[in-house]
Amino acid sequence: MFCALSPSSLPLSFLLTLLCGELDIEQSLFPLKLSLMVLNRTKTVVNLCAGVLLIAAPSLFAAEQAVRPNIIVILADDMGFSDIGCYGSEILTPNLDRLASEGMRFTQFYNASKCEPTRASLLSGLYWEEAQRGIRRGITIAEALHSVGYSTLAAGKWHLDGNPVDRGFDHWFGFLNGASNYFLGNKFFRLDHENFEVPTKGFYTTDAFTDYAIRFAESAHKTTPEKPFFLYLAYNAPHAPLQAPPEDIARYRGKYAKGWDQLRQERYEKQIQLGVIKQEWALSPRPENIPAWSSLDSTHRELEDQRMAVYAAMVDRMDQNIGRLLAKLREWQIEENTLVIFLSDNGADPYDRSNTRKKAPGTADSNWEYGIGWANLSDTPFRLYKRNQHEGGIATPFIARWPAVIKKGGSITDQPAHIVDIMATCVKLAGCDYAAAFEGKASPVVAGESGAAKPNGTPAPVPPLAGTSLLPIFQGEAWAGHDALFFQFRDHRAVRAGNWKLDSHEGKAWELYRIDQDRTELHDLAGKEPKKLEELKALYQKWWSQPDIVRTATPHDESPGYVDPFKGPQTAADKGSKLPKHSTDDDD
Repeated sequence: MFCALSPSSLPLSFLLTLLCGELDIEQSLFPLKLSLMVLNRTKTVVNLCAGVLLIAAPSLFAAEQAVRPNIIVILADDMGFSDIGCYGSEILTPNLDRLASEGMRFTQFYNASKCEPTRASLLSGLYWEEAQRGIRRGITIAEALHSVGYSTLAAGKWHLDGNPVDRGFDHWFGFLNGASNYFLGNKFFRLDHENFEVPTKGFYTTDAFTDYAIRFAESAHKTTPEKPFFLYLAYNAPHAPLQAPPEDIARYRGKYAKGWDQLRQERYEKQIQLGVIKQEWALSPRPENIPAWSSLDSTHRELEDQRMAVYAAMVDRMDQNIGRLLAKLREWQIEENTLVIFLSDNGADPYDRSNTRKKAPGTADSNWEYGIGWANLSDTPFRLYKRNQHEGGIATPFIARWPAVIKKGGSITDQPAHIVDIMATCVKLAGCDYAAAFEGKASPVVAGESGAAKPNGTPAPVPPLAGTSLLPIFQGEAWAGHDALFFQFRDHRAVRAGNWKLDSHEGKAWELYRIDQDRTELHDLAGKEPKKLEELKALYQKWWSQPDIVRTATPHDESPGYVDPFKGPQTAADKGSKLPKHSTDDDD
């Protein structure tokens, strides 16, 4: 079905001005909607200057199409809040830094704390507990935008049910499951529906995903220039295993010898200078299960420097490739009306399931993670990590650049927003009536082995979107925002309402924080504010009790091969040889 753009009329004075060339369409009100109704209501103008209108009419409709932007969503994998330069990092990310200087940064944008839940929420516009893991309820951004004439393209890590080309995407290249070797790939690589044989030499996932993203976008732009495109580029970097080209690793060797304690302080101070955190938010202390850097011997320090150098190289390589894509937008002369969004799917990964310690970190035949010490650095200044609903697990860098609309480059907003807002933004900009898409029906898919899921043939109602469009923020206008935001993964829970946030870790007692004053969550007010505690508990329970919520809370250690990162020492030289093999299923 087709989601029609709503028609609107233009006053005669506006149309005459436009015809006389005195109005710059790009500076006109957004969005400019033209339809046959406009021409029907301007018959007088047509009769008076038919020749002019015959020439101008195609331009009017072309202008209407041009108003709808190309949309690119770039998703990093397991990257912490402070891991790029414009959010405090020492890692070289000049292209993302430029994106921020030409666009805007969000300081309080949230994800769903885990790879697959975030993907489900981002692409469906629903809390993942509503969409269900894999998106078994609802429709994707691609399905919605495809119905209004967008070319829909994807590359990278899918980690949802089925195949992207069955969920609204015209073309896709990447792998279906949760993790892959960067140099060798895996058996789940596909090009559209076809199995893809990964080359034995010269292959690196971050480069390959960008190659295909550019190929798809260039083809769409050149063959159907009248159609805007939506591109979803989901890198697997810097997700484990730690693997990067040697030349990129060499750039960072020795830079981490100063250790996580000093680097965390340096990042914190840089974040304050940049304006992405407030000075009154104290830096969370190093947890007891992370050893002081000064307590490690030289051998341990050397290995830890090597691990973090590889991680930094992976982020660096991703930034290089983002730069390639941005350069193409400029080459094609479409960057002005292209919205580019960048974010991460969850906080840093604290796990240390490395099982090939005889191989150096970074090589194609190694399988390392960087461990909880560096994860704590990545999540500066926050507490906890991937999976948790404290800020370290759910806070993400979020950059948006759209030169045609975001006029104040380098701006920063403190508005709390969420990945569910991305779908709402996309359908708004595309002119799609989400409620009418597919006549309110979508075919859910049944769960199955990666690549084997398929529609079960039973239409189901499309739930209302949980998010709201970010367009007012982009335009520098007031934004209604959310009354409350909800978070849950297994037995980790949270709700944020205004300046208050309620957290629970591993099903333990609720913690209450005044988040505007204490975003690093160091001062639990549960005992001092019992009324606010009960108010937020009731708010969370009301959301959790909705019939559309699929309740999936399970014991914290139920996943195969799970190693609790919150107990015992977590350095590379520990009893790591006995750790189980790195999982590549839903534990990622």
